[in-house]
Amino acid sequence: MTRRPSRLVRVLSASLAAGTLLSTAACSDDDGTDASRVSGVTASQVAERAQTPSPTASLSTDGARTALITEADIEDDWTQVKDTEAENWHDSMLVGTVDVSDFVSGKAQASDCQRLIDSLYDDDLLGRPSGASALRGFEQGDSRLLYQVASYDRTDVQDSLNWMASLPEKCDEFTVTDGKDKRTVQVIETSVPKVGDARQGLRVTVQGPVDGNDATLTLNVAAVRVGDDAITVTAGGLDGGEDDSMKQAAQQGTQRLEDVLAGKSPAASPT
Repeated sequence: MTRRPSRLVRVLSASLAAGTLLSTAACSDDDGTDASRVSGVTASQVAERAQTPSPTASLSTDGARTALITEADIEDDWTQVKDTEAENWHDSMLVGTVDVSDFVSGKAQASDCQRLIDSLYDDDLLGRPSGASALRGFEQGDSRLLYQVASYDRTDVQDSLNWMASLPEKCDEFTVTDGKDKRTVQVIETSVPKVGDARQGLRVTVQGPVDGNDATLTLNVAAVRVGDDAITVTAGGLDGGEDDSMKQAAQQGTQRLEDVLAGKSPAASPT
């Protein structure tokens, strides 16, 4: 589930005063472009990093599994499924070719939207991990929640977050063709709890025929970066979006990942 290119602002020395960091983050590039806008990292996020540095420990395979959330972290009536089952979740409504004619700038925008639906289908919204990774899936009625934690190259994962932030404008509405079927896709930005070093949320709605019947697939998506690692949450289904569960998973999952990277045992899940 995925997209978007951009450039990461280098984090300045943590010994600098927060005021200096804010000033630096607001500086313009040589071409007059606001560096914080180009990178997708706001001045407040830069200041936060100076005050609370991200863990720097490498994420191991065991650590990635320990950082996975449980049923208690997302409340409601979610039931955990076998990992092998979650690994093979692929929604057929995300299969298709983006119609280039929907876009003013043609192929450039269409490629971003194609990347989004392809990565949602393949469950690699932030790209392929460069290190350890683990995933866990949950079901509730006709809804599913897929939670992933993985290690990436920091520049690559930040670029992916920046790309995600561009999608509500680039891919606000477009058409996907799958054989004779045509489906309408809409993308909007959604809020994510203020956790981690950087974060991005999306709601993706796909409407159209499935096996001769009209259906609507709604997915709430969140990605949160913690240093060189990140979590990704995709929640929803034909019953509608699962915004609250997505936010709970992002909140609790980020804390678990931070605890693991700090060498701590994650706190017990809320009851």
